[in-house]
Amino acid sequence: MSATELDPDLLAILACPETKEPVAPADAELLQRVNAAIDAGTVTSRDGQTVTRTLDAGLLRQDGKVLYPVRGGIPIMLIDESILVESLGA
Repeated sequence: MSATELDPDLLAILACPETKEPVAPADAELLQRVNAAIDAGTVTSRDGQTVTRTLDAGLLRQDGKVLYPVRGGIPIMLIDESILVESLGA
């Protein structure tokens, strides 16, 4: 299940737990960049753990700085499990 398949009512109420900004489904280009970096072993979550599972979907914070993974159709809205987009490089 992709983030775009999440219940629209759920998406409407989800917000970043850190800044309270809204989140929206990440586009295919960002997911491709994230997954390439995960495959290269260069992605860590905010708690410092290496991310080893590629993402089927993700929710991007409104400011574009933080990505929350969606696993098994469930948004993981935990700060420690989020990924800093700037850490992916260009």
